Amino acid sequence: MAVNLPIDVRALYAAGKRLKADRELPVRIAVLVEIDAPDALVEAARAMLQPTSASGIVDVAVIEPDTLLRVDPRADAAILLAGSGAHLEASLRDLRSRAIPTAVLALRGDGPEFARVIEHPAADVLVGDDPAQLFAGPLADWAMARLEKLRIPLGHNFEFVRRAVAKEAVRHCAMQNAVVGAVMFIPGADMPIMTLNQGRMLLQIAAAYGQPLDRARIKELAAVVAGGLAFRTFAREVVGLVPGFGWAIKGGIAYSGTLAMGMTAIAYFEKGADLPGVARALAESAAETASHLTGRLSGSRPSGASSAFAPTGTADVRPVTDAGAAPVDTFDVVGQPTLIDAPPVQPTFVVLEGTDPLGASTGPVL
Repeated sequence: MAVNLPIDVRALYAAGKRLKADRELPVRIAVLVEIDAPDALVEAARAMLQPTSASGIVDVAVIEPDTLLRVDPRADAAILLAGSGAHLEASLRDLRSRAIPTAVLALRGDGPEFARVIEHPAADVLVGDDPAQLFAGPLADWAMARLEKLRIPLGHNFEFVRRAVAKEAVRHCAMQNAVVGAVMFIPGADMPIMTLNQGRMLLQIAAAYGQPLDRARIKELAAVVAGGLAFRTFAREVVGLVPGFGWAIKGGIAYSGTLAMGMTAIAYFEKGADLPGVARALAESAAETASHLTGRLSGSRPSGASSAFAPTGTADVRPVTDAGAAPVDTFDVVGQPTLIDAPPVQPTFVVLEGTDPLGASTGPVL
């Protein structure tokens, strides 16, 4: 007798295949360092901007006084490490004219005033006291907003944006399921859609954290999801613990449940769990998650229940290693594809073709 699975397994395979291709897309970042930029900011950039694959290209140059650094228009973004801001005007003006998304990072507290001084949009001027947090917080959020189509390859290449990429995937899936939960009135009709959305969400989070997306892992995830081990248990417990809702799961429950599931998955991935391990751990803790959510809705919390936003079960934690994913120190390596034309004395307004006159000093222009 045929068994009706609560998910389109082929669609899950297709999603995994697309994500695997997406994270191999090239990401080209030009880093321009003002000559008087603080050492702490430069060292943070050195640590954070280390791509983990050959598809990540980071080109670095110093902005000298009275010098314009021209960035190739094929660059996906530019990051300027600012000091006084006195030497940024020409390079910033050129970047804006080329419509290259440009973030200016500075160790200071007067963001709006500094933006006015350097004549750059305030939303693109990111300031703070902690260099590392400036990358992991404001810059990661800026990248999610300005480089939306490159979120997956950004997460694949740069560890500091992974949590932001994963949280965006969770937020998007939670909103989708909120709509599905609110408009589906036939009992059980929303489950195939919601479980597929949640399966895709887990794949997106896994892709952001550099997890392998081979057929075997996707197959194991599909088996868990298709069997309803995590998601159907979650829905059943919500229905049982919230009288009056029945099988017509409301949008708020769908949103909160997906959000809790996604944040728990992120926590497991950050502990080093692999994709199948996360899926199994979510299945084991589904009832507890549902209980926590319904406790919040009723204003109480079941005794002994822990937060649904932190892993409490025993995940199959297996750190994933990839021999081909060793970080590349792009601040020191010679021969990295060059995005920046860095003239030694006078600025040039000519787009270079092929190899520039300085040859080995700046390398070929992409």
